[in-house]
Amino acid sequence: MSRSVLQPSQQKLAEKLTILNDRGVGMLTRLYNIKKACGDPKAKPSYLIDKNLESAVKFIVRKFPAVETRNNNQQLAQLQKEKSEILKNLALYYFTFVDVMEFKDHVCELLNTIDVCQVFFDITVNFDLTKNYLDLIITYTTLMILLSRIEERKAIIGLYNYAHEMTHGASDREYPRLGQMIVDYENPLKKMMEEFVPHSKSLSDALISLQMVYPRRNLSADQWRNAQLLSLISAPSTMLNPAQSDTMPCEYLSLDAMEKWIIFGFILCHGILNTDATALNLWKLALQSSSCLSLFRDEVFHIHKAAEDLFVNIRGYNKRINDIRECKEAAVSHAGSMHRERRKFLRSALKELATVLSDQPGLLGPKALFVFMALSFARDEIIWLLRHADNMPKKSADDFIDKHIAELIFYMEELRAHVRKYGPVMQRYYVQYLSGFDAVVLNELVQNLSVCPEDESIIMSSFVNTMTSLSVKQVEDGEVFDFRGMRLDWFRLQAYTSVSKASLGLADHRELGKMMNTIIFHTKMVDSLVEMLVETSDLSIFCFYSRAFEKMFQQCLELPSQSRYSIAFPLLCTHFMSCTHELCPEERHHIGDRSLSLCNMFLDEMAKQARNLITDICTEQCTLSDQLLPKHCAKTISQAVNKKSKKQTGKKGEPEREKPGVESMRKNRLVVTNLDKLHTALSELCFSINYVPNMVVWEHTFTPREYLTSHLEIRFTKSIVGMTMYNQATQEIAKPSELLTSVRAYMTVLQSIENYVQIDITRVFNNVLLQQTQHLDSHGEPTITSLYTNWYLETLLRQVSNGHIAYFPAMKAFVNLPTENELTFNAEEYSDISEMRSLSELLGPYGMKFLSESLMWHISSQVAELKKLVVENVDVLTQMRTSFDKPDQMAALFKRLSSVDSVLKRMTIIGVILSFRSLAQEALRDVLSYHIPFLVSSIEDFKDHIPRETDMKVAMNVYELSSAAGLPCEIDPALVVALSSQKSGMIFNHIFKCLLCVKLLKFVIVTAGSWNISVHKTQTSHLLELEITEPFSIVQESPFLTMDLLESCFPYVLLRNAYHAVYKQSVTSSA
Repeated sequence: MSRSVLQPSQQKLAEKLTILNDRGVGMLTRLYNIKKACGDPKAKPSYLIDKNLESAVKFIVRKFPAVETRNNNQQLAQLQKEKSEILKNLALYYFTFVDVMEFKDHVCELLNTIDVCQVFFDITVNFDLTKNYLDLIITYTTLMILLSRIEERKAIIGLYNYAHEMTHGASDREYPRLGQMIVDYENPLKKMMEEFVPHSKSLSDALISLQMVYPRRNLSADQWRNAQLLSLISAPSTMLNPAQSDTMPCEYLSLDAMEKWIIFGFILCHGILNTDATALNLWKLALQSSSCLSLFRDEVFHIHKAAEDLFVNIRGYNKRINDIRECKEAAVSHAGSMHRERRKFLRSALKELATVLSDQPGLLGPKALFVFMALSFARDEIIWLLRHADNMPKKSADDFIDKHIAELIFYMEELRAHVRKYGPVMQRYYVQYLSGFDAVVLNELVQNLSVCPEDESIIMSSFVNTMTSLSVKQVEDGEVFDFRGMRLDWFRLQAYTSVSKASLGLADHRELGKMMNTIIFHTKMVDSLVEMLVETSDLSIFCFYSRAFEKMFQQCLELPSQSRYSIAFPLLCTHFMSCTHELCPEERHHIGDRSLSLCNMFLDEMAKQARNLITDICTEQCTLSDQLLPKHCAKTISQAVNKKSKKQTGKKGEPEREKPGVESMRKNRLVVTNLDKLHTALSELCFSINYVPNMVVWEHTFTPREYLTSHLEIRFTKSIVGMTMYNQATQEIAKPSELLTSVRAYMTVLQSIENYVQIDITRVFNNVLLQQTQHLDSHGEPTITSLYTNWYLETLLRQVSNGHIAYFPAMKAFVNLPTENELTFNAEEYSDISEMRSLSELLGPYGMKFLSESLMWHISSQVAELKKLVVENVDVLTQMRTSFDKPDQMAALFKRLSSVDSVLKRMTIIGVILSFRSLAQEALRDVLSYHIPFLVSSIEDFKDHIPRETDMKVAMNVYELSSAAGLPCEIDPALVVALSSQKSGMIFNHIFKCLLCVKLLKFVIVTAGSWNISVHKTQTSHLLELEITEPFSIVQESPFLTMDLLESCFPYVLLRNAYHAVYKQSVTSSA
């Protein structure tokens, strides 16, 4: 195989373009990070801000690139001390600049080779070659511009070199060339304009080949609409036909990339603008479309000012300067509205496309090109808006605020999801397309070639063989396809056939080039769908526009019609890692953390917004439920009665109160209530939260629904406690029945959330309500159990002890007594059977057990005090026990007793607590019997059939179970536990019980004889009768007290005489 020195295969143009483009992006990434680090006081190298090195740095920058170390010992003395640390810490920065210089050398060498080979460039024929050539030039240009923007570059390079010279006695070997490059490229574009004079022919040819592609992409929204661009249903008869084009890869080529090619390219070879009308038209069209270009990430380039500054010093360029000014005025005046209309069109076009494909995913095969065109068009418009929003005059700011941008991003994500989900469908289609059609057509083209050298023939034959061997079975078997080798071979073939004097010139066989470009697109549909999605729809640039990103998200949430698309913002965070590069691995962690924090923030805000809407709905529903409470019917009944009984008067009566349910009567469908708006907003937002089950961001999985569940749990907990309306200062609290009504209304709303989002509301109820049955919740905050327990003990029962409230057994409730100071609450409204049942519903068995234990603790403390009183009077009581038949002696002994009033008061407290506990236990039993009747009956059966010979520990377990279910037990386990904490012997306990009974007997007698006359006489007799008969009822209820014990402490004769005295008193008073 005889080839000349400039044989294309030996120059390896394809390989060099591929490698240099990738390396150029890596170098841009490293320079970008250096620039950001130097611009951040926290990240800037410490040597640049060290006061001790300030004079040395200024000296080095002033003398740069010269090196003078001999006559400036004073200024460089501090540098001498830190030279080793400077070498160590600035090496990464210095050698990055060295790498840039080496990259520049390789690019210049390749550009010279391309010029010598006289390579033919046409984006519509040798697409890969032309695109990579133009990309390399733009990467090179961008790199030099970005380098010139690092203000500390001279200081860093100079510091490192001085430290190197002080350490090794000589400058770094790369420093002279590097220093000269930094000086030469102070104004990079001006220098490159001179540098690119030899390359003008190749570059201008490549740019002019865009004359059919760029104007077609840069159309107005009306032209797109008239052409029915991207529509699958505009021509139903052709819906199944494959989308075809002679320039397949150009159809989804980035508009942003083309504008950078045109603007920077024609600046570098500006002479062609004066001689070629096509070039001038392309350049002016690009200048009118944008005011700034994206250099790299968030670094922008203001094109009009820069171009004008470059051309102003060139003789004969007044026309070009006028063109620039006219284009700038056009861009400022019309570009914003033009791009706004494009986004508006794309929203509807992508919506239609996504809807049709979700219904008929099989169309992804023939219409794949439409999908990637739509993604590319939308991506370009979003990036254009993003970079112009912060770089345009405020007078035209309205064109750069798009509150509907979320909708466009959402439809992009929907199309991406379709491609990922139905990838196998597309693979099946294009495997058959490649083997059944492309291979046949390509074979015919190759056979019809008049000249086909051996190398080219071998490559094209391998293309045909590769495609012919494909089958659908490979897709069904899950075989992994890899056509990267085939695509690289085609890239090589483009290089071989595009040089001058090539045996097979691609310029003379354009059909071959167009066919191969189509085939390459089809291969990408088989093995590179993910890469295609990144190429056409990557929006990782949002990572570097965090403020604008967050602002767009907030606007989306504030606009109810857009909130359904808010999930697009967390989904965009999955793009961020695609902007990293292997040449700059240190930024992966930083970008990953940013993606995680933004995704977390977005999902958290969405959940908060949904939670707030749900809370507002719950508030409305609680208000409606409150209207149905019995307390509100009195006014309605009163109005109805008065309406019938009152005569017609001249004055108008009170306005008739609206009845509950009026809000549901709709006379006009157009009337929208606040509740309607809340439900609409909630359904929109919940659609977004429910859109994806989870998303993976930097190897972390986020589940949007869990954010909502978490927030609902927290808010439900706070709402339940808040609805108790407990006021510690006034000791006010909501009635249990009213709270239960509100909680049920709240739960009904929460259950309806399952209609919007696939979350387990039952889990929320279990987590929250079970915590409310404990003393404190998981956050250590008080629960309704602790609030109601404290209120009943410290407020209601304390007022009973103070004589303001009494227990009424017939009503099974506590009632207020007439007193001088009226209470702020009605005891009956908090203690009747319905309220106690509501309390049991709210607190549940665990909460009622805590209430019971708290009550028993108070009883235990009272018993402890009684023990102290008995011990204090033990001698007197012992004598009184044997002196019941000696009235005179008993009277004398009674006078010797101390703290007599305290005993009766403490016994009253114990009785009150036991009565309240009886009500609570009965209410709990009723509630559980309704909810779990079979379980309650089983527990009751256990309790009723305990054999007498059963071990007491086993029996106590059964009693504890029974007590927890509200069943009465012979032995109260809670009381046993409370009293068992008081350590004392059995003999002492027996003596204590006997002496306490003696003391109580005397109090009964004394009380009967000296009852307060001010109390109503009938009531007095009734109360005395209760006190006299109570000992008998106590003995009957207790399995451990006997009549013999009662007889020994309370002789029956004495009780009978007391009862007769009470009876006579009642007869006398009634007469």
